[in-house]
Amino acid sequence: MSGEHVERRLAAILAADVAGSCRLIGIDEEGTLAQLKALRKTLFDPKVSDHRGRIVKNTGDGALVEFGSVVDAVRCAVEIQRGMAEHNIDVPEVKRIEFRIGIHVGDIIIEDHDIFGDGVNIAARLEGIAEAGGVCMSDDAYRQVRGKVEIACDDMGQQSLKNIADPMRAWRVRLTGQTALGVRSGSAVRQPQALPLPEKPSIAVLPFENMSGDPEQEYFADGMVEEIITALSRNHQLFVIARNSSFTFKGRAVDIKRVARDLGVRYVLEGSVRKSGNRIRIAGQLIDATSGAHLWADRYDGALEDVFELQDQVAASVVGAIAPSLTQAEIERAKRKPTNSLDAYDYYLRGLAAHWQYTRDATDQAVGLYEQAIALDPQFAPAYAALAAAFGMRKTWGGWSTDPAADASRAIAHAKSALRLGRQDPLVLAASATALLTSSDEVELADSLLDEAVRLDPNGTSGWMWGGWAKMMLGDHQTAISYLQRALRLSPLDPRIFYAQVGLAFAYFFLGNYEEGLTYAAAASRHHPDYVPALRVAMACKALSGNIEAAQKLWRQVALLSPSDRVSETRKRTRLRDQDLAKIQEAYRLAGMPE
Repeated sequence: MSGEHVERRLAAILAADVAGSCRLIGIDEEGTLAQLKALRKTLFDPKVSDHRGRIVKNTGDGALVEFGSVVDAVRCAVEIQRGMAEHNIDVPEVKRIEFRIGIHVGDIIIEDHDIFGDGVNIAARLEGIAEAGGVCMSDDAYRQVRGKVEIACDDMGQQSLKNIADPMRAWRVRLTGQTALGVRSGSAVRQPQALPLPEKPSIAVLPFENMSGDPEQEYFADGMVEEIITALSRNHQLFVIARNSSFTFKGRAVDIKRVARDLGVRYVLEGSVRKSGNRIRIAGQLIDATSGAHLWADRYDGALEDVFELQDQVAASVVGAIAPSLTQAEIERAKRKPTNSLDAYDYYLRGLAAHWQYTRDATDQAVGLYEQAIALDPQFAPAYAALAAAFGMRKTWGGWSTDPAADASRAIAHAKSALRLGRQDPLVLAASATALLTSSDEVELADSLLDEAVRLDPNGTSGWMWGGWAKMMLGDHQTAISYLQRALRLSPLDPRIFYAQVGLAFAYFFLGNYEEGLTYAAAASRHHPDYVPALRVAMACKALSGNIEAAQKLWRQVALLSPSDRVSETRKRTRLRDQDLAKIQEAYRLAGMPE
């Protein structure tokens, strides 16, 4: 036996890490590192010092901290996360730095100013299952802080932690705060509560891992998942989570049970795509998240020109595993290739990847990519529809368009081309109708197209979301609210869900429920602080609820982002029925908008 003395002690360990650090560094390496350095200096390190902690080491995008008391560790973690939530209110979502924090109390080994042992390992694994902006602690830590720290916690049950032999009970700290625009919310970094399971089989398809070894092929793997989601959505007996909520888990180590809880589904499909030369391999596994059982796993190999058939095989196999009573015919196996030109399809997928970034430069890039897809395949209806939506979006976002009238004309023309080529495709219907809503007077036509999209694809978020906008513009505000709430439920984590939130804000404004309108306007502004329609409806709600000073302050912000705003231009910007138009124009005048 070795006689070497090993120094041990009992300590509380806090492990912190930046959620999605690779994505943030990929977007803006220097800016992210500078922001992280500033946050450590002004928030993280001072809070650790205030609570008598010792930073053992920084790990690039994280830190390991030792405390003599677990009460101090938890109070420190809560103050850090609340400080981060406050800091992030005015930061665009795509650039937000959010910490995940894990806390455990246990035996550690001290060696050369570093610490080791199970106490450290468990804290690090708990950090790995914490939500972005959240705190997760072990049962040992929870027992020692219960009744001593003014926080509420949710029991996460037994958790299987990587490289930890036995499952451990864990607890999620529930954090509270203040939302943007001065509207109170339950939590600025609140952990989502479990959504009730729908009556019919429900599924989320997670982003497939790109196994090609080439980051440039990421868009291809993403496009593959979108096609599988679309194929599954055509089955009316399934409840399918929309692509944009599933993709919030992209690039993250995920716990399947937590994914299912956050999205409100029973089944989760995950997999990988390997593209090499002219060959492609798709691997997938279907998991029943309620039990953790693997219901089905398989892989499909084929030539690149067979990619659409391979997608069909994956989708059909998933349906067969979920509900043997469902026939393959009901999924309408996606026999319809989006295009006969794989090069055009490639450009289309790249365009979608840029489109979803919601920045001016990325939207301009998407327009160019869609145009290249159409040049290669003039019969490619989805590309026309996506191009129409991109022109409409460029017109709508203040300051993005150098010629709004020309962009509106292009949006209408491409929407009509898409409808001529693909009238039976729900994606084409929804995207084309969106362009008509933003760029034309044909609201009734857009409304009918969106109702048809919902009928063809009852799981399509776009149909419900823009259908809600159409109902709101036509004055049917209660129906609009039900449509938009349906969109929120189908895709609760969707990065474009701010559109639904703004639609809800307008609908509640027209119904006279200004408090609810402000709540949804604030939620939308947290996603995109410079989205002018969210600021306009918040301004209108403030004005008609009697808070003129706040309304005028919001008008000054709107005027900076959209200096051409005038009361008389309201009809051109959004087609509303006369009494709704008069109401919102009155609100704009009270806020100080020029006539």
